[in-house]
Amino acid sequence: MAKGKGRGGMPSKQNMMAQLQRMQEQMEHAQRSLSEETVEVSAGGGAVRIVMTGAQECKSVQLDPALLGEGDAEMLQDLILVAVNQAIQESQELAAARLGPLAGAGAGMLGLG
Repeated sequence: MAKGKGRGGMPSKQNMMAQLQRMQEQMEHAQRSLSEETVEVSAGGGAVRIVMTGAQECKSVQLDPALLGEGDAEMLQDLILVAVNQAIQESQELAAARLGPLAGAGAGMLGLG
């Protein structure tokens, strides 16, 4: 029987627990990093700019002052909506890029990958 392996070539329980602990630590680190990384998107040719973290926390909304003078509240609402939704999508893509490899590693370790 190979060292560190249980019956049938499966990792030992102790080995698996150590791998799970390392994977949990990596996941926690990746999640902390996501809360610090940001995406920035704009709508209306830069009239509305949104900054959002990889943890989907909106950090800032910037409006071109010219928009406020036009008095078209409906257009402004639409631009903000477009920018926020795009920022959410990009922050989710950032999270998937950072967390995806960790999820794949866990499935592989458990013999599911």
